[in-house]
Amino acid sequence: MKLLKFFIVLTALIACPPAHSSDSQGQKEMNRITLADQKYETLFSAKRTPHSTDPEFMNILQNLIFGEVFYIGDLDDQTRELITVAALTGLQTLPQLKSHIQAALNVGNSPVEIRETIYQAAPFIGFPRTLNALAVFNEVLQEKGIKTPLENQTTVTEENRLQEGEKIQSALYGDEVKTAMRSLPEEYQNAVPELLTKFCFSDFYTRTGLTVKQRELFSFVVLASIGAEKQLSAHVLGNLKAGNSKETLLAAMIQAAPYIGLPNALSAINLIKNTQIDNYQPIYEK
Repeated sequence: MKLLKFFIVLTALIACPPAHSSDSQGQKEMNRITLADQKYETLFSAKRTPHSTDPEFMNILQNLIFGEVFYIGDLDDQTRELITVAALTGLQTLPQLKSHIQAALNVGNSPVEIRETIYQAAPFIGFPRTLNALAVFNEVLQEKGIKTPLENQTTVTEENRLQEGEKIQSALYGDEVKTAMRSLPEEYQNAVPELLTKFCFSDFYTRTGLTVKQRELFSFVVLASIGAEKQLSAHVLGNLKAGNSKETLLAAMIQAAPYIGLPNALSAINLIKNTQIDNYQPIYEK
C-alpha cells in the first residue's frame, strides 16, 4: 500500500514538473511535445522524425523522457546525461548507451568525464561488463576523430594505494565493512574489506576527471540499475556525506527511471525518503 501511494505521488510529479526546474519560465509553459522536440534536438543534434516501425511507442518514450522527466529536479543536462550513461552501463543496453554517449558529448561533457563515469561502474558490475561499455565509448570517440587513450587520471601509486583509498572510504563509510567482516574466517577478515577498499575506493574514487561527489552519485545510479538494494541503503548516506542532497538523489532516480524501470527506481526513492540525515554533514562540497 505504501508503495502504491508513493507511485501515485511520483506520477503526479511527472505530470506536473516542480517550480524549481532549472529551465526558464517560458520553457515551463510549453507543452511537453514542444519541450521534447527541443530537448531531443539539443541532445542528439537532429530533429525528431516518426519511427519507421513503432511510432506510437517511440512517441510515448520520447515525450515522457525528453518532455517531462528532463524537467523534474534541479539537474543540468550534463549531469542528466552522465546519470543516463551510468544507468545504461549498469544495464548493459549498449545500443542506447552509444546514443547517450554521443548526447553527453553534445551537451558539453568532456570525453574524460564520460569515460570516468563508465570506469566508476567497474566495482559494482565487474570488469567484463565495464569493458563492454568502454568498447562502445571508444567506438564513439573513433567516429568523432578523438584520439585515444585519453589523459591519465591516476593519482595513487602502489605504495600509497591502500592508504589513499582508506581516506575516502573512512570519510564516507567509516569502518562498517571491517566491523561486518569480523565473523569471517581469519584469512578473510582483512582480505575482504581490503579488496573492497582497493578495488572501489583506491582504484576509482581517487581518480581525477570526476569529483568524489559525482562518483558517489553515479555509483548510486549504477547500484539502482542492478537492483542492489542492500548496498543502495549505505550509499544514500555516502551520497549525503559526499555533498549530494536528498533532492539531488531523487532527481537522479527520476532521471534514471525510464531506463532502469519503476520498480528499481521506486525502491531507491523509498530508501532516500526513509533515510534520516540529521547527523550527516557533507564532507565533500565539490
